[in-house]
This record gives sequence, C-alpha cells and structure tokens, in this order.
Amino acid sequence: MNDEQYEKGLEVRRAVMGDSYVDKALSSATDFTQPLQDLVTANCWGEVWVRDVISRQTRSLITIATLAALKAPTELKGHVRGR
Repeated sequence: MNDEQYEKGLEVRRAVMGDSYVDKALSSATDFTQPLQDLVTANCWGEVWVRDVISRQTRSLITIATLAALKAPTELKGHVRGR
C-alpha cells in the first residue's frame, strides 16, 4: 500500500465522513477487517475521492444516490450524516 495515498485518503475520508465516524471505523477494525479498512482508505478515498474531475459535493450526491438505490442503510447513514 502506498503510504502517501493512504494519508491523502484518510484526510479526505475525515473531511467527508467526520472524525468520529472514521475513528470508530478504524478503532473497531479487527485483524480480519483491517485490510479492508486500509484498502478503502487508500483506494476509494485516496485514489477516487481525491480526483478533482467532479466536485466533492457532486461526488457525495452520486454516492448517496447509489447507496440508496443499493439499499445500503448503514453506509447511507454515514454519508448523509457526514460533515
């Protein structure tokens, strides 16, 4: 994993989701789920969300619409409550 990509991802993840949400997700990770947290932070947040092709607001709206369509209430709650 690229440490720089992870750090950028962590910064964006905290900006979008809020510190308490991210802290809870990271602190509750187990040995089994930690690799997924690392992957999500580095790749989803650190690779996709850092791109400036579309605004963060538009990206959030697309994410919320997708999560609603997928009936993913836990993830949807996090993105709606975000910062």
